[in-house]
Amino acid sequence: MPESDEQKSIIDRVMREYKWGELKTGTGRKVRSRRQAIAIALREAGASNQQSTEENAEALRRTKARERKMRH
Repeated sequence: MPESDEQKSIIDRVMREYKWGELKTGTGRKVRSRRQAIAIALREAGASNQQSTEENAEALRRTKARERKMRH
């Protein structure tokens, strides 16, 4: 589960992308499964229970860097 407000906002953004049909998989295909969208959201937010704490921290850092780059 997400622990911080930052993680919650990332999950909200990803799920909004899914809702509007804009969420893509790593290979570029459109995500059609809600379960897959949730897994992607948790992974990007660094809140996945399938990853170690180090991998979650790295995923959160990567997502924050990507979002900073997109804003500028």
